[in-house]
Amino acid sequence: MTTDVSLADYARFFRASARKTVLLLVRYPVNTLSQVGTLILVFFVIFYGGRAVAPAAIDDSLSGIIVGYLLWSMAIAAYSGLSWAVTREAQWGTLEQLFMSPLGFGRVMATKTVVNVLEAFLWGAVTLAVMLAVTGRSLALDPLTVLPLGALAVAPAVGIGFVFGGLAIRFKRVENAFQLLQFVFIALIAAPVGDYPLLKWLPLAQGSHLLQRAMADGVPLTGMSAGELGVLVATAVGYLAVGYAAFHYCQRWARRAGVMGHY
Repeated sequence: MTTDVSLADYARFFRASARKTVLLLVRYPVNTLSQVGTLILVFFVIFYGGRAVAPAAIDDSLSGIIVGYLLWSMAIAAYSGLSWAVTREAQWGTLEQLFMSPLGFGRVMATKTVVNVLEAFLWGAVTLAVMLAVTGRSLALDPLTVLPLGALAVAPAVGIGFVFGGLAIRFKRVENAFQLLQFVFIALIAAPVGDYPLLKWLPLAQGSHLLQRAMADGVPLTGMSAGELGVLVATAVGYLAVGYAAFHYCQRWARRAGVMGHY
């Protein structure tokens, strides 16, 4: 049950959550470096392996590969962060304490998700810098275009993260299930939206398409049609809303089943 809270309360919790994230990254450097190293290593395998097999094809599609991989890495970090957060809180025995927060459990996890998304953008920036340095390729990086498109592109993945976060509250261990979704994300990001317009309503598909146009082709935000941007906003808001509703349902389900404090 929530009490009256102010924006200052949310700001304090946001700062505390961000500080906790930074502390965990600093105090567990091996895990942090492994996380970044894995993303970079996978790209090396794709880039150098592809060049060894089909160098012409890789060179022709390199900009698209970089943008697609960037979105994939950020989407993975954004959607899995909530599930991992719920699992860790349950392991640490602090999950029930979050339910006692005057902010409300849903708003607490939403705030944590914002921190996770910012962390995803941080790792995305690091990964992008390495990819551009290794490949020697340059992309259009107008922040007024890339940042809004990136946030809207990642939003459906956050909605899916809310679904799996809710499942983690109810069933506790869902890591293997949401790891399978990584491969589904690859197909969604690579969806040929230009050839099959209906695919743009799938998660990540329209965001990937517009990011490709912005970063690889240099099209600014103002150069995109209102219809294209409308679909992106609709999918971002729609999947995010459905995911949050599923998360809210799962936490009520866990309460009714009496498994909230179990692990």
